[in-house]
Amino acid sequence: MNTILFPSDSRGHANHGWLNTYHSFSFANYFHPDRINFGALRVLNDDSIAGGKGFGSHPHSNMEIITIPLSGSIQHQDSMGHTEVIKPGEVQVMSAGKGIVHSEFNADNVNELKLFQIWILPNEKDVVPRYDQKSFNFSVKNEWISIVSPKNFKDANLWIHQEAWLHLGYFDKDFNVEYYLNKSDNGIYLMVIEGSFSVNGQNLNARDAIGIWEAGFVTIQATSKNSRILLIEVPMISIN
Repeated sequence: MNTILFPSDSRGHANHGWLNTYHSFSFANYFHPDRINFGALRVLNDDSIAGGKGFGSHPHSNMEIITIPLSGSIQHQDSMGHTEVIKPGEVQVMSAGKGIVHSEFNADNVNELKLFQIWILPNEKDVVPRYDQKSFNFSVKNEWISIVSPKNFKDANLWIHQEAWLHLGYFDKDFNVEYYLNKSDNGIYLMVIEGSFSVNGQNLNARDAIGIWEAGFVTIQATSKNSRILLIEVPMISIN
């Protein structure tokens, strides 16, 4: 088993006034030669967006994009004709494929929006762009909630063009849970959303993360009450 720690205070950070953002991997003006990616996981941005502000129309291609609002709602519009609002309890996916243009704004003119935006490298390029979103019951405790799976996987959740799985978990203090990889040569990236956890004996607090590979499963214990964690299983591909 191999592991790499990603302490919360080691992330890239930029405060643009309307946008306060933390980058787990190299992004925009933040570059770290050892923080380009974790396998197919290319971006995990932890964004806080001021009321009424956001990202104007901009293009993407050949990337699987997953957006998880933590608090507040996102106003989305794209070149495929979608005009949607994504609220807490919902998750959005976009396969940018051969090209898409979209905008994202805080749907509230006053209150701050907090979200995770995740980019995963696809296993198919130049596909027809697609959009989807779905509601989940994130109040369920002490079990993994599957939110994203590969295309044609048996779960009836959101899917992307990659052999990747995303889960959220909301656990009581001292609850133990295991996660078994769907593919033995994949890796797992875990980020604590709130509270604290022990992952294979490594203590992690809010926004700390750990990458694990060459392991068939991981053992996780919540070490504080009402702890939440994000788990991303991805192929351990390299980026040239």
